[in-house]
Amino acid sequence: MVRGRQPMPAQGRARHALRVRARYAFDRRLARSTGVLLAWLAAGCLAVVVPVSTVLVWTDPGAPRSLSGRLTAVWRTSAETLRLGGVTGSPLRMLLSVLLGLMALLCVSTLVGLVTTGLGERLEDLRRGRSTVLEREHAVVIGWTEQVFTVVGELLAARARGVVAVLADRDPADMEAALTAVLGATAGLRIVCRTGRPTDPAALALVNPADARSVLVLPAADDESDLEVVRVLLALRTLLGGRAGPPVVAAVRDARHLPAARFAAGPGSRVLETDLSTARLLAQSARRPGLPAALHDLLDFAGAELHVVDLPRPAGLSFAQLALCFDTWCVVGYLRADGRAVLTPPAATVPAPGDRLVVVAHDDRAAPPTDCRSHIDRTAMAAPVPPGDAPLRLLLLGWNRRAPLLVDMVGRTARPGSVLDVVTAPGAGPAEADRTGPGGSAHLRLTHRVADPAAPETVRALDVFGYDGIVVLGPDAGTGAERSDDQTLLTLLMLRMREEGEGRTLPVVAELSDHDSRALAPLGPASAAVVRGELTALLMAQISQDPALAAVFDEIFAVRGGALDLRPAGHYVRTGGEASFATVAAAALERGECAIGYRTDDPRGDGIRICPRKTERRRWQAGDEVLVLTAAPATPGGTPGHGTAAGGGAEVPGTRRESEDGGRKAGQPPG
Repeated sequence: MVRGRQPMPAQGRARHALRVRARYAFDRRLARSTGVLLAWLAAGCLAVVVPVSTVLVWTDPGAPRSLSGRLTAVWRTSAETLRLGGVTGSPLRMLLSVLLGLMALLCVSTLVGLVTTGLGERLEDLRRGRSTVLEREHAVVIGWTEQVFTVVGELLAARARGVVAVLADRDPADMEAALTAVLGATAGLRIVCRTGRPTDPAALALVNPADARSVLVLPAADDESDLEVVRVLLALRTLLGGRAGPPVVAAVRDARHLPAARFAAGPGSRVLETDLSTARLLAQSARRPGLPAALHDLLDFAGAELHVVDLPRPAGLSFAQLALCFDTWCVVGYLRADGRAVLTPPAATVPAPGDRLVVVAHDDRAAPPTDCRSHIDRTAMAAPVPPGDAPLRLLLLGWNRRAPLLVDMVGRTARPGSVLDVVTAPGAGPAEADRTGPGGSAHLRLTHRVADPAAPETVRALDVFGYDGIVVLGPDAGTGAERSDDQTLLTLLMLRMREEGEGRTLPVVAELSDHDSRALAPLGPASAAVVRGELTALLMAQISQDPALAAVFDEIFAVRGGALDLRPAGHYVRTGGEASFATVAAAALERGECAIGYRTDDPRGDGIRICPRKTERRRWQAGDEVLVLTAAPATPGGTPGHGTAAGGGAEVPGTRRESEDGGRKAGQPPG
């Protein structure tokens, strides 16, 4: 039998009610006013101090014998304890002594309170990041996105000492903790975080952009990120007024907002386009999955990177002579006096006075000239390989706002007969992104099928090993997926299962939005992952340190639509034999290219070596690849392959769309 709760005895209820009532009465009296609180505090002190003083006097063998003497001793002990003075005599003198002691206590307490409050407010301002950064020649990063770790990390790697100030509408303690957790300790460098709305000029003044060496404005991940960037640029203009501020490097996602952002940034500043940079890298890497890692090594500050240096003496050397007269430099072009970059010029071109060299090197220190022609072994060179005219077969799994840009770039450089098969989930795909109608070119045939790219039956039905490259895209942030990379990771997992099941490799390149997802991505030996916006973040860091490189990157990524490529080493040297890198560089020069590194199938790392010494000799294998800067190509239509695509929703030129049937049953994946 379950026993019920026993009722509380009446006496216990009375004691309980008495305690509650007494506590309630005490709380109510304390809540009346400050004077009541002080009176209760004084009464409590007297209730403790006077009895204890009495006990001390009565138990003291040396205490006076008379009652008046002992009461006087009790008064002195209590007064000294309460800091009220120990004046004795008439009651008036004792009262005046108490009054002076209370006034002194009030003054001291008020002073302590004011000092404590002021220090507390100052410490709170410091904790909240509301103090002004009094630095000069520091770097300012505005905004907080996933790419802030890349940008700040590269700035720290590029600066031997100094300050990097970060402004965002976040708690500065959380920002510092996050940056320290990712980047670790930074000897000789300081990261200063300040909080405030970046669109508020008063908040921007906290990081002192007027005295900074450079200002970087990061784009957010939401749909209003471009408008936020424009507002930040306008706030910077308002803060600086008519003064010439530091160079500003910003980024937007949509090409439609590029003119407004550039005008708001002002002359001397640079505004990049994140979506276009990511789409270019995906298009380049569709058949060269090793290109993202090679490009990352070239653009970060950890090893060799691009530099603009003065021409060596004597002047009058041709480009071919300059390219082979430095052991530790890879010369790729020159920067004209008017600021225009000329990359991979004809071998006989002679830079004019005032021009500067564009080199790939480990630092910008002057390198001693070294005649590397004696290290060229012409017998080890391979015969020139004619450019391939074979059509391209690509598979695109997934769709987002960068997919139309990707399709546009593939269509610009596709050979006749090329095919791009697109598989998207219901509610997404080319039919929604391109409403202006199909393109009119026959170079690229675009097919679209509706199926879940992450479903096992979809991947099993696809002839994935019949494609030259596979591109995996995830949904955009804010489109309903809690984590946009989850769909991409599932699709990669299905492709990896096909690889292991059939014992063959797939050339896969996947787009991810989170750096942490790259460590989880199940990539095969011929696969790579591109983190959304990472290329833009690396470019922003490079341009902020050397604004002259902006023209070089424009030439590489904008004018040519991507001039970097990984090509088989057998195109330059005979595989299986030993040859110097000078031999590779000379063979590349004869083909109108500049060799700046190589990639091997090294299981201990990514196998990428940027800017090796030209005197370095090694045995070249069939699986090795050479990283080259190519000459400006021309598309099959005869126009330069600049890849300046319109933003999402614009017409996708150079493609021909199949009907939904396309010779297959509805809903059946291609291949």
